Amino acid sequence: MYSITLVIVVIVLALAFDYINGFHDTANAIATSISTKALTPRAAILIAATLNLAGSLSGTAVAATIGKGIVAPEIVTPAVLIAALIAAIFWNLFTWYFGIPSSSSHALIGGLTGAVIGSFGWQQVKWYGFGKILAGLLLSPILGLIVGAAVMTLLFWIFSGSSPARVNAHFRKLQILSACTASFAHGSNDAQKTMGIITMTLVSGGLIASFSVPLWVKILCALAMASGTAFGGWKIIRTMGGKIFRIEPINGFAADFTASAIIWGASLLGAPVSTTHVVSSSIMGVGAAKRFGGVRWNIARQIVIAWFVTIPSSALVAIAISLLIKAFA
Repeated sequence: MYSITLVIVVIVLALAFDYINGFHDTANAIATSISTKALTPRAAILIAATLNLAGSLSGTAVAATIGKGIVAPEIVTPAVLIAALIAAIFWNLFTWYFGIPSSSSHALIGGLTGAVIGSFGWQQVKWYGFGKILAGLLLSPILGLIVGAAVMTLLFWIFSGSSPARVNAHFRKLQILSACTASFAHGSNDAQKTMGIITMTLVSGGLIASFSVPLWVKILCALAMASGTAFGGWKIIRTMGGKIFRIEPINGFAADFTASAIIWGASLLGAPVSTTHVVSSSIMGVGAAKRFGGVRWNIARQIVIAWFVTIPSSALVAIAISLLIKAFA
C-alpha cells in the first residue's frame, strides 16, 4: 500500500487535468453555436458546464477501458501516474496557449503509455489494448468527416426548395438543442478518463479491492470538468467556430448532431475517443459538403498534424519525467 500523501497527489493532478480538459475542450460543444450567434458566450458556457456535469455521471465504461486497457492497475505506482498526468497537463496547456485544438484524450493515453515505458519498460504495456484504443481514436474522426458530410448533404436535399434565411432561423434555435447534446456527450466520454486514472490509483494502492469507480470519484471528476468548462477556452473556440469555414446555423447543427451521435455511441461502447477530433472532423465534413473550396484546409491541416503528434509527444515527455523520478527516487 502506498502512502496516502502520494495517492492524494495523484488525485489532485488528475482533477487538475480534468479541469484543464474542461476549458481546453469547451469549444467542442459550443463553438459553432457562438459563431452563429445561436447562443451568447455566457449562455453557451453555462449550458456546456451543466450538461458536461450530467454527462460525466452517465456511466463508467470508458473509465474501465482507460483504467485496465493499457496497463494492469495492480502494478501501477503513483510515480507512473504522476508522470503521465504531468505530461498530459503540459501538452494540453501548450496546445491551448497556441490555440491548437489538440486532443486531451491523446495526451492522456500518450502520457500513460510513456510513463509505463519509462518506469517498467515496453513489455508492461498492454499493446493489444493500446491498439484497440488507438484504433478508436483514429477511426472516430474519419467517421465524423464522412457522417458530417452525409448529414449536411441530406439537409441540403431536404431544404433545397426553402428560403436559406428561414431555414437558418429555424436551425439557429435547434442549435441550442445540439449544443446540449454535444455537451452531454463530451462529459460522458472525457470525464470518465480521469475517473479511470483515479480508480487505478485506488486499486494499486490497495484502497479498493477491485476496479469499480466509487461514487465520490464520479462526483469529483464531474465537478472538476464542469468547473473547467465554465472557465472557457476562447482561443480554441475561435479556431473551431470560424477559422475552418464560415459556419451558418444549419452547418453548426449538422456538425454538433454528428459529433454527439459518434461520441455518445463510443461512450456506450466504452471507447475513449477524442471529442476535439470528432467535432473538428465533423465541421470539416459539413464544410466540404457545403463547398469544398470554402474549407480553410491549411487550418484543417494544422489540426490533423496535431492529431498525429500528440500521443508520441506526450509519451516522450512522460518517459523523460519517469526517468527523472527514478533518478531522484
